[in-house]
Formats: sequence, structure tokens, C-alpha cells
Amino acid sequence: MPKDYATLPRTQLRRSDRAVTDEDWIKALLLRAPIGVLSTVYDGQPFLNTNIFVYSESEHVIYMHTARMGRTRANTRIDERICFSVFEMGRLLPAETALNFSVEYASVIVFGTATCVSDPQEATNALHLLLRKYAPHKQVGQDYRPVVQEELVRTSVYRITIEEWSGKKKEVAEDFPGAYTYDQLEKLIREKENQGTQS
Repeated sequence: MPKDYATLPRTQLRRSDRAVTDEDWIKALLLRAPIGVLSTVYDGQPFLNTNIFVYSESEHVIYMHTARMGRTRANTRIDERICFSVFEMGRLLPAETALNFSVEYASVIVFGTATCVSDPQEATNALHLLLRKYAPHKQVGQDYRPVVQEELVRTSVYRITIEEWSGKKKEVAEDFPGAYTYDQLEKLIREKENQGTQS
């Protein structure tokens, strides 16, 4: 009898052998991932916002920002429930049949709520956290001027309160035959073309 996924916990994975429950692993991926995808909903219609973000381990929340007004702001005013995702792509795994081609990956899914930060100090701190993540070689007050009140009115800072999360990964042996990374494709295509001209 097939599982009724609509009745299962939202963090339960179909492939339990790929589930990651190690919270340190989940936090590490959230800390290093460069891009996150926020899902909101309005009147049954899902909306995705792909954006930079920062995970604050000390506060156990995620911060991101968008324009002052837009879909994210409008949707979260009506329904704060969100889903947030980060992922990494590993090697592509060729096979002798199309069905068995695969890929290595790591991902984290977060369930929670997103609220627009109204406290100016929290918003400023969140923006400075973002800057420290994406420009760690630059120092606030030395290499750039800190965020000022006049600038806060031009952006919306969101706090994603984490209720639950789940991790998932697929890894195979290092010596998997023919495994390659996506950025090697151009080289592989050239090699294939060269083989064709030499035959």
C-alpha cells in the first residue's frame, strides 16, 4: 500500500536512507550556502524568491531582505508560513541506461514563519550579518559606512523563525566510474568532439 504523504510529518523524506538528522551538518550547509529559495503563498498560488540570506546560529533564525514592497512583503503580511531551501550539487553520475543517470546533492528544507522586522536595531544587525557573510574581507566602519536609518526605509528585512528542518544528501564512492562535475561539461564536450574528428 503506498504511503499517503499528505498525512505524514512535513519533514519526513520518502528516501529515509538519504535523510540527515545531524543538526551540525544542517547548520554547516545553511552557513555556507550562497543562495536560498524562499517559498510563500497567496490565495493558493506559491511564489518563490531566490535571494542571498544569512543564518544566525546564535539566534537560530534566517535573515534575508528584499525591496520595500513586493510579493514577499504582500504574501507574508497575509500568511507568515514559509518554506525555505538551500542546496548544493555534487557530481553527475552517468549510467548505461537513461533511467539510472543520477547526481550527488546536499539540501536543507526549513519550515517556519517569515516576518518583516520592524525594530530598526534588529534590521541593522541583520543587514550587517549579511555583509559579514558576503564581504568578510571588508570591515564595517573601516571599509564601508554602517547602515543608517534613512537606508532602512528602502528595504524590507525578514526574520525567518525556524520551526522544523530536514537535511538530505546523496553521496557515492569517490571512484564512481565516469563521475564528473557540471563545470567540467565544456571540457568533456570538446574531448568528445576531438575524438570524433580523429576517428
